[in-house]
Amino acid sequence: MPDMDRWPTSRLLSTAARLVELAWNDRLRPLGLTYPAVLTLDAVATGGPITPGDLARSVRVQAQTMGPLLTRLEARGYILRQPNRFDRRSQLISITDSGLTLLEQSHRQENNVLSVINLDSEGLREDLLAIVSHTNFN
Repeated sequence: MPDMDRWPTSRLLSTAARLVELAWNDRLRPLGLTYPAVLTLDAVATGGPITPGDLARSVRVQAQTMGPLLTRLEARGYILRQPNRFDRRSQLISITDSGLTLLEQSHRQENNVLSVINLDSEGLREDLLAIVSHTNFN
C-alpha cells in the first residue's frame, strides 16, 4: 500500500474521484448507464435543447468524445437529436421522457455511493464546487 500521507492533495483528489466514479459505475450498470452518460443526460435535462458543442463544454469533455455517447443515448431512446432551426449545420439535443425517468433512477443510485463513509459532505461539497468553478477547461 502506498504511503498516502505523503501524497499531495491533488493526487488524493484524483484518486478519490476515480474510486467514486468506479463505485458509481457499479451502481449504474444495472440501469445500462455509465457515469459519463448520466453527466450528459443531466446536462441535457437542465440545459437543453442544447448543441453538441455546448453540451461537451458543459460536461467538460472534448467535442469528439461526445459524439459516440450521444449516438448510444439516442439509440436507446434517451435523447432526441433534431435539426437546429437557427443553424442548419448543427443539431439540438433534448432529453426524452424515458431519459428523464432513467436520470431520476440514476440520481437515487448516486446518492448512495458515499453513504457508507462518514464525512463532512457539506464542507467537502463547498471545496469541490470551488475547484470545479475555478479550474479552466479548454
